[in-house]
Amino acid sequence: MTTVPSAPITAPAAQAVGPLTVEVRYFASIREAIGRGSETVQTQAATLGALRAELIARGEPWAGSLAAGRAVRMALNQTLCGEDATLPPGAEVAFFPPVTGG
Repeated sequence: MTTVPSAPITAPAAQAVGPLTVEVRYFASIREAIGRGSETVQTQAATLGALRAELIARGEPWAGSLAAGRAVRMALNQTLCGEDATLPPGAEVAFFPPVTGG
């Protein structure tokens, strides 16, 4: 019986994760401050909190409207979520104040 040397077992190569494209929607006073209701964003963020930080880093008006000390609610694909929610490609993200009018 002959034995065939086995090839070394290697882990698959890690794939680089490129930027995600997400649709960001702004509501109520945040929309008024930013001056638009929505935009398509390319992001490296893995979570809603990281996306919020990226938007804040743009400077005004995002910095003032989405600042960490401000009460801002977030939704991911129309479900209220916390900052630790994972951001999937093609997601719809919404930022709005805790109380909005109709």
